[in-house]
Amino acid sequence: MKRLHMVNLLIVILTVASIGSTLGATTHKHEKHTSKERLKDGSYSPRDAHHNEDGEHHVEFDHEAIIGNVKEAQEYDTLSPVESQKRLAVLVKMMDRNSDEFIDRHELKAWILRSFKKLSEEEAIDRFEEIDTNTDDKITWKEYLMDVYQIEDDGIPKNEADYDNYEEEQKMMQDDKEMFKAADGDNDGSLSVEEFILFQNPEEHPQMLPIVLEQTMRDKDKNKDGQIDFVEFLGGSAKEHDQEWLITEKDRFDQDFDHNKDGILTGNEVLNWIVPSNEDVANDEVDHLFAAADEDHDDRLSYTEIIENYETFVGSEVTDYGDHLQNIHRLGDEL
Repeated sequence: MKRLHMVNLLIVILTVASIGSTLGATTHKHEKHTSKERLKDGSYSPRDAHHNEDGEHHVEFDHEAIIGNVKEAQEYDTLSPVESQKRLAVLVKMMDRNSDEFIDRHELKAWILRSFKKLSEEEAIDRFEEIDTNTDDKITWKEYLMDVYQIEDDGIPKNEADYDNYEEEQKMMQDDKEMFKAADGDNDGSLSVEEFILFQNPEEHPQMLPIVLEQTMRDKDKNKDGQIDFVEFLGGSAKEHDQEWLITEKDRFDQDFDHNKDGILTGNEVLNWIVPSNEDVANDEVDHLFAAADEDHDDRLSYTEIIENYETFVGSEVTDYGDHLQNIHRLGDEL
């Protein structure tokens, strides 16, 4: 029996090694999670929503927060440790605003916020190129309709199957059209790349927040009194959960969002609920990276501390090799 186990384990090792040699060092999933994703309660998904998921820490979020580009982060996964450290050293010097050869928390946070902005732009530009089928460097409402809803004109489904979710599609289409017009700064009926960036990530741009608030109130303010009470905050999900969940949600409503403690949400309180804070996400990421790399606990990161912890900050092919080993151990334990 023991011999059979060893044979099975050897097969697993050879299989994983074969897969690794076939696919190269690209096992990390640098997926593009656009920040326009919505959660069940209607709020926008925070940028770190997939950082820690199902009990697993996804290091690609850390790498993208430093590199600021998904494609470049994928490239780092193919680099040797020496080349990865060499490129990271260039980034570290750029982070060091006061040139004191240390990265403090403020410098790292500023860099991460810069990366978030670049990631949003990359996501939007890639999406723009997909929709701009005639490559005239602008997107018309008709092009957007065809790409997203597979229809040529407002409210006209392309085939009968589209009638299954007709009302929901109409609502989404109305919201998108309002957002499209709000992003169309020159009112020419189409979106340039710069305007599409606003449309794709409205929650990250102050000039788009009024329309975000307007749409939220239309959707959530069921009694149309211009405010969100706790029942409206819960939506229709209260009956799906137990009393403990209700207590947790009430505490979240009172402590996190109802800043003036009047029992309702209005204006900026609603936006604080619906729109995630990149500032908060960046602060959490700074804490995470400092905990991983600040080895002398002086509350600043030396160039050496960052570069020696290159796998945490940017990764390399070694990181993927470590993933292969983890897969081998996990599969071996299951045999």
